[in-house]
Formats: sequence, C-alpha cells, structure tokens
Amino acid sequence: MENTVSKLIQRHKTNCPFTIARAMGIQVRFHDLGTNTRGIYYRKLKRRFIVIHNQLSSEWQRFVCAHELGHDRLHQGISRFFLEEHSFFNPGKFEMQANRFAVKLLVFNSEIHQEETIEQFCTRHGIPEEMHRFF
Repeated sequence: MENTVSKLIQRHKTNCPFTIARAMGIQVRFHDLGTNTRGIYYRKLKRRFIVIHNQLSSEWQRFVCAHELGHDRLHQGISRFFLEEHSFFNPGKFEMQANRFAVKLLVFNSEIHQEETIEQFCTRHGIPEEMHRFF
C-alpha cells in the first residue's frame, strides 16, 4: 500500500486527494447522501465517480475523498459505500484498507515532531479523530 501511495503522490506531485482524483479523471461530486453515508465510489460506463456528503466538515470531506480514492486504487472493479455503520464501528476488510490508504496519503512524507503524540500528529494533518487508529 505504501508503494501505491508513494507512486500516486510522485506522479501527481501532491497528496491532496481532490487534486489527485481530478488528475486521474475521477469526477468528484458533492450531494446530500443522508445521515448514514459519507461517501460513495463507483464506476459507470468506464467513468469513475466519488460522491461526498455535502454536509460533512471540510476535514471529513478531505478524508472521505482520500478513502474513496483508496477504493479506486486498491479495489478496482468494486463499488463500495463508506457507510458509518460498517466503516466507523465495525469496518470490513475493504473499508479498513481504504481507511489506512487515506491516512497514509494524508500524512505522506511527514514525520511526528518530537514530543508530539500520534493523536496530535493526525490532527495536524486533518485526519478526523475517529480515524486516528488507522495510522
């Protein structure tokens, strides 16, 4: 997974998931997805889409975009929903992998400062508190 993240960042010269997704031809959209869905990744007629719940904080929108980008890179051919009840409390294998991918992307090439906790490090990089455990 580290190699996938590294190549992606080297190719696009950024770790911003929105910039990477657009450069890869993935259309990023924002819509009201209700109370249980934070994001969706899907393919339709050779086109790829990431849809992010428009009422999330900017921190969560960035994380969800990175998470859904993880599905694109790690789980090609599988459309997955980032549902709170599956990925937040009891993540399945694909959701855990996408969460780890998102964290690795967002903290890439950054080091923990001396006397900085993992929680502080993750917060500094805009990773939502609930996702710190995937560091």
